Amino acid sequence: MEKITGILLVALLVMSFPACSTKHQVEIKPMEVKPIHITIDVNIRVEKALDDYFGDIDELEDEMDVVDILGD
Repeated sequence: MEKITGILLVALLVMSFPACSTKHQVEIKPMEVKPIHITIDVNIRVEKALDDYFGDIDELEDEMDVVDILGD
């Protein structure tokens, strides 16, 4: 009985070896790289920054024009 069990165990072990072997095939295709065009409009930010920077000067000019009109 032990001899038959041993033979069956060896047969089962031998039959399970192909299941442990795997084969993978990977295809590498060339990648196509396309140019990317990005347009960023920063004029609005610069204009707002300049308005903030020169805003006090513009207000003084407006006040000076009113004073000149009233002074004449």
